[in-house]
Amino acid sequence: MRNVSSFILGNITDTCAVWNLLSSDRLLAAALMRRCEFAITRVVLYECLLKPRTRADIHDDELRSRLVREREAKRFRDLPLTLEDVQEVARLQERRRLGHGELASIAFAKRTHSAFCSDDMNAVKLAEAVLGRDRVQTTPHLLGWLVFDGTLGDGDVADVIRQHREAGGPLAPHLDTMSREGLRCRLMVRNTQQ
Repeated sequence: MRNVSSFILGNITDTCAVWNLLSSDRLLAAALMRRCEFAITRVVLYECLLKPRTRADIHDDELRSRLVREREAKRFRDLPLTLEDVQEVARLQERRRLGHGELASIAFAKRTHSAFCSDDMNAVKLAEAVLGRDRVQTTPHLLGWLVFDGTLGDGDVADVIRQHREAGGPLAPHLDTMSREGLRCRLMVRNTQQ
């Protein structure tokens, strides 16, 4: 279970995290209000907007439109890879069979000492080995933190989960679990302060 009492604000996000963040307007607005920043490598940008889908999803067009709008508003900036990043991707590829977007994001996060945000458990495991557990975050972790710090309440969480499901997102059970953890931790802190 992730520590919901903290969340690193600057994140290099992979493709699945981009889609999960964009799946809920309420979640993204709350994260941006708390000054979270999300950046993507150009490899992830390609995977999100240009790469042909092997399996078409009815929600793809809407999520792509949301990403285009967020990039135009400078809320998902894209990052160029260096030669060293590309070499690191090749080294990481030998360790785990992941997509280039995940690998490029991990490599960039490693070089820049940034946090990495992913909802792909294989990418999370590799990133934890490369970056350390404290620099690896997930969308449910973000939600738990926003509940813990009081930015989102129960009604907001219900909206986030509903919007995520409507966008075809697979994380509803994890979002629910982490929102409960955020509430539990917030209550524990409140009780120790009384």
